[in-house]
Amino acid sequence: MKPVSATAFATLGAAIIAMSYGLARFAYGLFVPPIREELGLGADVMGSVGSMAFIGFIVASLVAAPLARRLGARDGAMLACAFGAIGLTLIGKAGSALTLGTGVFLCGICTGLSMPALSEGIHKAIRPGLHSRVNAVMNAGTSVGVVVSVPAVLLLANAWRGAYASFAILAALLALAAWWFIPRSGSVPTDDPPTQAPPITPLQRRRLIGMNIFAFGMGIVSSAYWVFTPDLVVELGGLAPNLTGWLWLAVGLAGLGAALAGDMCQRYGAGPTQGLALAGVAVATVMPLAAPDNLPLAIGSAAIFGLAYMTLAGTYLVSAIAMLPDHPSLGGVLPFLAIAVGQAVGSALAGIAIAQTGYIIAFGVFAAASLAIALCFRWYPEPFPEAGSA
Repeated sequence: MKPVSATAFATLGAAIIAMSYGLARFAYGLFVPPIREELGLGADVMGSVGSMAFIGFIVASLVAAPLARRLGARDGAMLACAFGAIGLTLIGKAGSALTLGTGVFLCGICTGLSMPALSEGIHKAIRPGLHSRVNAVMNAGTSVGVVVSVPAVLLLANAWRGAYASFAILAALLALAAWWFIPRSGSVPTDDPPTQAPPITPLQRRRLIGMNIFAFGMGIVSSAYWVFTPDLVVELGGLAPNLTGWLWLAVGLAGLGAALAGDMCQRYGAGPTQGLALAGVAVATVMPLAAPDNLPLAIGSAAIFGLAYMTLAGTYLVSAIAMLPDHPSLGGVLPFLAIAVGQAVGSALAGIAIAQTGYIIAFGVFAAASLAIALCFRWYPEPFPEAGSA
């Protein structure tokens, strides 16, 4: 293992997050049409298979924090990459729904294990003053994965097995990089003797509950856009289905700006930062309603959504880790678990709302809900009380 700088760690972490969140989790939805056609599976089966990623993520999240502490950052990151490599390989080799579902499930486990292991590594290898920045840069790796997966879909839609084989090779290479660069144990040099992490205090618990309520709400209000915007522009606007890939490319590219989320939180406060980003989600949600047949408008909406969503995810991540300085791996689990549960609830609610009222009313309601949560930013449990004082 070689010593690693904050920049190198952030870069490697972003690459692992790009693989585990972008390729192992989000790419499946983009490849559904060619996979479904080749395997002859119905929409209900493909939906059930897709849910296995969420189940795998939940299962992994329940054990990710203690596992990261027990294995150490290096072995934890390698394990996440190994699950990703195996899962992506199974998807690429799938000849049945069972094999496909198993691969998607293992990819979900990869997603759930990756951030806690990397958060543990930051705590061990990077000086505290850079933790928020490195965490935010790593979180922006999700956008990198989306940016990579969209061109892969556009260029390799009919060669999805080859695409997944390439993704699996990348996951294996990242496992080797984790072994080489990420510290297994030890920490930033300090004069203080090593001590056992103190238990979580009642105050920390209350603040975490408050933060996770916001993260859960964000998961709900963002789900309509994630799941149903392509259908909206196709059904209401008459756009060709293959054009929706450009929306996700815009989401990914704009989301790279969320690498600044950690700096924004420390300068302006996490509460105002996430409030502004939630307002961005609201704006992005209503924009396609104005002219569903306008592709540039839809792409602009996707760019706003990508920047806002990734900023929110980064804000909740750095908030949780700042609230739990002695439990970084747990801080890397809680906000994403809350977001995932919120998205599961929100997807179901959005589907019901669209079926009952149509896209315009349903999207309007979700946008209004996002704006309402944004206006509650003053009640966000601020982890950076010194922010905005300058």
